[in-house]
Amino acid sequence: MLRYVLTYSVASFAIVTISGCQSIDLQPAAALADIVIENGIVYDGSGLAGRDLDIAIADGQIIFVGQLQSGQFPDAERIDADGLVVAPGFIDPHTHAGSDLKSDDIERRRNLAFAYQGVTTVLIGNDGRGGADVTAQAERLESQKIGTNVAYLAGFGHIRKKIIGDAARAPSDAELGRMKMMINDAMCQGAYGLSAGLYYPPQNFAKTDEVVALAKIAARYGGYYDTHLRDESTYNIGLFGAVEEALEIGKRSGAAVHIAHIKALGPAVWGHSEKIIKRVEEARLAGQIVTADQYPWSASGTRISNALVPRWAMDGGLDGLRQRLADPTILARIRQDMAANLKRRGGADTLLITGNLGQDNVETGVTLAEIAERLSSDPLDAAIDILRVGDARVASFNMNAEDIMTFASQDWVVTGSDGSVGHPRKYGSFPKAYRDFVVRDKLLDLPQFIRRSSGQTADIVGLKDRGYLKPGMAADVVIFDPERYAPRATYQQPRRLSTGVEYLLVNGQMLISGGTHTDEMPGRSLLKDTQC
Repeated sequence: MLRYVLTYSVASFAIVTISGCQSIDLQPAAALADIVIENGIVYDGSGLAGRDLDIAIADGQIIFVGQLQSGQFPDAERIDADGLVVAPGFIDPHTHAGSDLKSDDIERRRNLAFAYQGVTTVLIGNDGRGGADVTAQAERLESQKIGTNVAYLAGFGHIRKKIIGDAARAPSDAELGRMKMMINDAMCQGAYGLSAGLYYPPQNFAKTDEVVALAKIAARYGGYYDTHLRDESTYNIGLFGAVEEALEIGKRSGAAVHIAHIKALGPAVWGHSEKIIKRVEEARLAGQIVTADQYPWSASGTRISNALVPRWAMDGGLDGLRQRLADPTILARIRQDMAANLKRRGGADTLLITGNLGQDNVETGVTLAEIAERLSSDPLDAAIDILRVGDARVASFNMNAEDIMTFASQDWVVTGSDGSVGHPRKYGSFPKAYRDFVVRDKLLDLPQFIRRSSGQTADIVGLKDRGYLKPGMAADVVIFDPERYAPRATYQQPRRLSTGVEYLLVNGQMLISGGTHTDEMPGRSLLKDTQC
């Protein structure tokens, strides 16, 4: 006679099936756990209020959520979370962490800028910059070891540049076919969707139809369309026109639309948040899946070339631009357009230099206006001189507090960082959103903040085993002190780690313990399970 024993740790009893009949063995099941988290207030990522629950973890998975019985899991390592918040590890849908994770420097690969915010998974490949070689990327990061998990987006810009370079033209039918094959391969290798940055050259040279053609491939495999809009201000088609284009791409391709770092950039579009929200709500009511992420900072992060140079002058990339700058007639036209763009940004006082690219003599931590004053020069001429030999990163103070708050209050907007070098958003976006929107302004409650930083983002991306604290899910867990959870990074000191995260578990291993990072490298490449 066959005898099957199924053990459920939640009940701590063995359920025995003999000859088709079930009975309950009153002896405790021999379930084992590696780690038990007890005495904390658990927020499970669903948006429900916090509860006094315990969590048990074994082999990188959550095996128990509930009230522990006396003597249950006696050999497990204990984490006393008394007075702390226990939540699913946060998921950042828009980062530029790829260069750190791919670095030969192990300290960069720990990804502590994100870990100390409670982030356990980052998306890379945003703004259209993701490589199509997803398998190769994943294998490299797995072999090198990384601190946090990583998921991948295939980049429209990367694919376009591989096929037609920096040219301001449409692809031929044959070239478009090759681009389709590249996104098809990327999706089959585990990408979660197609990202685009239609504001940036050479992507800005693409017409809507070209993007739709590739987004259709992503949608075929259940992928979403992640977009840095073609315009967030009045540079070309305008903010509202760019939102319309994104919705059109989603509607025609069948892909869910996710708007990256939603904002109204510059005085010309301040106050337009209500108009944008109304249009997105109309699309959602009509059946489209439309979401967005947002960082809680008043300054965006970009480069001088992206902020000031007209798009037409970037045909051929920076090399093409420099050839045009050498022609006095074309230079005059470029300078005129740059003056209009500087006005859109709010003037030279709003552009803080945060890093130099290609040259060492550009001072950081000062504004473009201050550089011009020290050189007894006009700000536009100072910017052009920088572009002749290199480029510079800037924090651009061009957002209105009311728009930030209005976007933040929408239930289809989640937390994101757009984390990049030289801007405090890389080191402090999640705790700043908590401090601004939950603690200071009472715009969100704690369950809402946790949901839009974990479970809701997992649902948008398509991460099936992340974002929630329940049995069977991967053991990505953040435990933070609600009184101390706060950003320390500033525009003047953008690389200061956030405070308040006491423990961070990634795949059941501790990356942070007692507020200090461990030597563990528990991160994994999370690939979409696509049937091809």
